[in-house]
Amino acid sequence: MARLLVVDDDRDINESLQEALRMAGYQVTGVLTGADALAEVRRHCPDLVLLDQMLPDIDGSEVCRALRASPDTRRVPIMFLTARSGESERVRGLALGADDYVTKPFGMAELVARIRAVLRRAHEDFSPVEVMRVGDVVLDRGGHIVTINDRRVELTPTEFEILATLMGAPGQVFSRASLLEHLRGTMFENVERTVDVHIRNLRTKLEDNPADPQYIVTVFGVGYRFNNTDY
Repeated sequence: MARLLVVDDDRDINESLQEALRMAGYQVTGVLTGADALAEVRRHCPDLVLLDQMLPDIDGSEVCRALRASPDTRRVPIMFLTARSGESERVRGLALGADDYVTKPFGMAELVARIRAVLRRAHEDFSPVEVMRVGDVVLDRGGHIVTINDRRVELTPTEFEILATLMGAPGQVFSRASLLEHLRGTMFENVERTVDVHIRNLRTKLEDNPADPQYIVTVFGVGYRFNNTDY
């Protein structure tokens, strides 16, 4: 049973979410502030955090940044739940390392489907011997580990899955839509911008010069491919 942490300062929304998610089969804990969220994660690290962006003490973005900065929590999936529906806010949330961004109001059926998709990416039981090596980049699905020249690179579950898709067929061009299909049904609200943000995050972590990438290459008007030439 996956453990979820609901972080929302609206007590009624928080309790309603907890009840609905328990009925969907999850173990759920709810907190009302960012400080309580960080303390709860330290006590009992959840399988996924549902995080409101507008909290009374610590902004949800800062909570997300703190979780991504810690070695113990940087791989915990994070889904923003927020009334901030603008594209710039959505892009900013994903750029912070969130795995999905759900705007209020939302339907519970859709939310549960998106939770399942994110958890599937994060916790799918891959074979520990399934290792991909392209050039000096090594991706170990079993250990959820990526290294470049023996330097470990920490990725979110969504970033890891996109990189695995690209590395699985080096040289092949993937459209944004096909990359989303490989993310197993996640329902993003703005396809092109979502993929672009995750690619930009990957380049920041993988590339010495993200502005002139040598690993993940843009094929203008088509999509992205993983460079299969010698570096």
